[in-house]
Amino acid sequence: MEYFINCNTSSLAPYTTSLDAQRAAHLYRRLGFSASVQTINQATGQNATTLVNSLITGAQNMPTLAAPVWANWNNSNYPEDDDQRGQIIRSQQEEFKLAYTNSLLNNNLRDRLSFFWSNHFVTELDVYNCNSFLYYYINCLQRNAIGNFKTFVSEIGLTSAMLYYLDGVYNNGNNPNENYARELYELFTLGEGNGYTEEDIIETAKAISGYVERGEIGCEQVLFDATKFNTENKTIFGRTGNWGYDDVIDILFEERGDQIGYFICKKLYEFFVHPDSTDEANNAKTIIDGLTNTFVSSGFELAPVLSQLFKSQHFFDDEAIGVIIKSPFDLYLNIINETSFTYNDTTIGSLINYSGLLGQDLFDPFDVAGWQRNRDWINTNFMIGRWLTLESIIDGFFQDNTEQFRTFAMNAVGPANSNTSNPEIVVRAIVDKITPKGMFTEQEFDNAMSAFKIGDVPEEYYGPDYIPGGQSLWILSVSQEVPSQVHLLLRHLSRQPEFQLK
Repeated sequence: MEYFINCNTSSLAPYTTSLDAQRAAHLYRRLGFSASVQTINQATGQNATTLVNSLITGAQNMPTLAAPVWANWNNSNYPEDDDQRGQIIRSQQEEFKLAYTNSLLNNNLRDRLSFFWSNHFVTELDVYNCNSFLYYYINCLQRNAIGNFKTFVSEIGLTSAMLYYLDGVYNNGNNPNENYARELYELFTLGEGNGYTEEDIIETAKAISGYVERGEIGCEQVLFDATKFNTENKTIFGRTGNWGYDDVIDILFEERGDQIGYFICKKLYEFFVHPDSTDEANNAKTIIDGLTNTFVSSGFELAPVLSQLFKSQHFFDDEAIGVIIKSPFDLYLNIINETSFTYNDTTIGSLINYSGLLGQDLFDPFDVAGWQRNRDWINTNFMIGRWLTLESIIDGFFQDNTEQFRTFAMNAVGPANSNTSNPEIVVRAIVDKITPKGMFTEQEFDNAMSAFKIGDVPEEYYGPDYIPGGQSLWILSVSQEVPSQVHLLLRHLSRQPEFQLK
């Protein structure tokens, strides 16, 4: 697959042209996990500012996932028998994975962002292994996904999942553990080696000590123990005092605000616009500088930054479309949303498992740096896995209900062409709905046409000249072959380079 160099020279000025279908689909693929044909049709012709405002407002006002009955369970709530206990714990985790993945499917920008932040403020369920910690961690991601970043940093650092994962729960004042302090700067706010020293890390570890009260039963939320707090004066970023946790966050954002702003805006840019933000031939740095100014001047509010980016000419530039490689979750969730095929918990469970096999294990990123994204998703082993697992999902939809494949095709071509006897209209409409820019070459489109057509029949079978008097044997709305043809076309397209992009 070709590596896309970032040649986008457009600015952050608002995109004022009415959205065409391609750009409407681009918006939903980036701000969510794509959308149905009907949603894209409704967005087509709209003003980008109006639509983005609506999506941001929806994300800000969306309720979090309801707390499961086990949200506050500790070890005393589980059976003493190890086998029974393990079975219940695994069942609860599967239940919550289903609930969260359904939220990803349905909640557009809010959970696109909560998923993004789970790969920034990384924890691994396998490490802390407590379901109540998992719930409150995800709750924190959802509540803060499009809120104030300073508040977000403060709150996520005190979740029990994070305190256990990065050893904060073992950070006693008389024996500081530096792990969380290091990652706070290196991964969460500043970037590796940017704006902090080893001495800052040591002093910060002392200042955030004391969150070590773990209870006696196990799997209890971590609390602050004042007797385990380091009460010495600490010097952090040149400022000296008997600093505590809240002071660390205040000093960090006051003394290193510009560095935080650039680091986070660069990461948002690479995730939502283009993975290449460093090439001297593009103006990505200028864009990121503009976003950073907005971020810092707003007091680190995320909504103004995302609003500016998503409404911009830069975001909608042709060079920004179809240049990011789909993650496994993108791959599976996009096809569900774009086709509107009927799915159930079994479908969702399968795609969660498949994603794990392809390196994107829900709630368990590879390490503290998270999934590295983009080209990492398409090594030789993963590429074959993408093909086979997606074909399995498409085959499952076909086995469940063949006629929904005809319905998808008819929705794609629109009412005016529902009785078409021209397969090119159908194939082109489907290609345009599930790829960001269509096929790269005419030969590739011809290959898609071949996958769709019935073999060993005259070309005229598909046109009005096959039967004297002008009647076609093949009509989209009625011919019995249509569902199978759409099925074969989707299987073919799922293996194409164009389909791997968003």
